[in-house]
Amino acid sequence: MGILILPSTAAEIQVKDPLSLQLKIQQAHSYDTLVLHPAVFQGQFIIDKPLIIIGKPGAEIDALGYGSAITIASSDVKLRSLKIVNWGADQYELNAAILINDGINNVLIENNELWGPSFGIRADNGDFLSIKNNVITGSSQGHILDRGDGIYLKRVDNAVIQFNEIKHVRDGIYLESGKYSLVSDNYFVNQQYGLHYMYTAHDEAFNNYAEDVDGGFALMSSEKIKLHHNRVQSAQRFGVLLNMTNHSEVSANRVNKIVNSHAKVAGSEGRGMFIYGARDNAVFDNNFSNSEVGIYMAMGGEGNKIYRNQFINNQAQVKYVGDSLVEWSYERQGNYWSRFIGWDLTGNGISEQAYQPSDQLDRLYWLYPEAQFLLKSPVAQLLRWTQHQFKIMPESGVIDSFPMMSPPQVDRL
Repeated sequence: MGILILPSTAAEIQVKDPLSLQLKIQQAHSYDTLVLHPAVFQGQFIIDKPLIIIGKPGAEIDALGYGSAITIASSDVKLRSLKIVNWGADQYELNAAILINDGINNVLIENNELWGPSFGIRADNGDFLSIKNNVITGSSQGHILDRGDGIYLKRVDNAVIQFNEIKHVRDGIYLESGKYSLVSDNYFVNQQYGLHYMYTAHDEAFNNYAEDVDGGFALMSSEKIKLHHNRVQSAQRFGVLLNMTNHSEVSANRVNKIVNSHAKVAGSEGRGMFIYGARDNAVFDNNFSNSEVGIYMAMGGEGNKIYRNQFINNQAQVKYVGDSLVEWSYERQGNYWSRFIGWDLTGNGISEQAYQPSDQLDRLYWLYPEAQFLLKSPVAQLLRWTQHQFKIMPESGVIDSFPMMSPPQVDRL
């Protein structure tokens, strides 16, 4: 984002009368600063020129339950330290606390507090949008999919979204058809997905934390994303989703306790990571722990590099019901499996014994869940023991030819 150089004639305008805000905006010159004093400014306001608007403690904008509280219709606008409440709930009309019109560039939204339904911040067809240090709170009432997103950007390039706290919304951050975004140090709680990419490219996300969500980080129909050093805790459906996403890196993320308390049928378990139809990605140095399934892979997810990950105390470390034999190691580096017992005769930290995290009996039970009650029967235990004794190379499933004897060291930011 370019540096905004203010002209020497820019003025600072004090706004004390709550009925005068729109008039003050109209009367201001480009690049003036409007300072809102403690008061409730009611209505919907349009910024149609480059301005800086700053709120003092106690300044509040109340949209009275309809429309967008602030519409930005000019590039080079900055909004700081505002409290915005009670905007409209009509998502089809793009009601938002802050609505940024088509084709607007160089906008900074910083240190604001947004409370209301529908979108917190909505922008389309822009460039160089910066959203930092905001608290965005939606509605905890009604179905989660009927809420607006905390931050919704469509065809916005070079967005920077950092240090925001977002809760009680549909998706915390939803990015569609843009590129070169940077998303870091955000906190997501009580929503569908924390961060949701759709048709995006060349994005990076790190140091974000999602908890008590349906899903942590969803990468869908996108490419060349770097998702690293994020955390997901206590999600229902997944920690990380790779759906039809290619040429991306998922690394050094920590995913813990993905348990679907609402699951009623086999196949709806909580998944540390779900890979569906995604190829040519690298998944490494992640920690998947204490979940119903460590990684669930299906429908064309075989063509990825998966190595140096830690699978710790998941009910099923891996679930894959495809017909291929899939190797989960890269350059003689496999993964660490908490249930694996092998041997390392050379002392290089890699077992000479390959590991298959899920055997043929597991796959049989996935295909025919009604046979689950046989899982711990003596016959099943005998078949499993026989299979391991003869060490027959599996014809399908996941195999790690170079399992690690101890968890790998992962660099932290």
